[in-house]
Amino acid sequence: MTAEEIEGKLIGKVTHYFSKIGVAVVELTDTLKVGDTIRIVGGDTDFTQQVQSMEADHQKVEEAKAGEPVGLQVEQKTKEGYSVYKV
Repeated sequence: MTAEEIEGKLIGKVTHYFSKIGVAVVELTDTLKVGDTIRIVGGDTDFTQQVQSMEADHQKVEEAKAGEPVGLQVEQKTKEGYSVYKV
């Protein structure tokens, strides 16, 4: 496997994290769909998970495009500036 296959394709950055509800806001640079597998990397954090649900403007969406901020339920704590990859 190449490093790119392991890391995936960079699709955005975490811009905010709501710790009480475990939701990260991600500013996308590429499309993301419910069911995609993502990897979040930054600091001591490096985990992979499937996107179970997404929200844009407080509405559930199945797909979001580049330039859209979306809220994602995440399995571990994240911080602003962490990188989000599609794997």
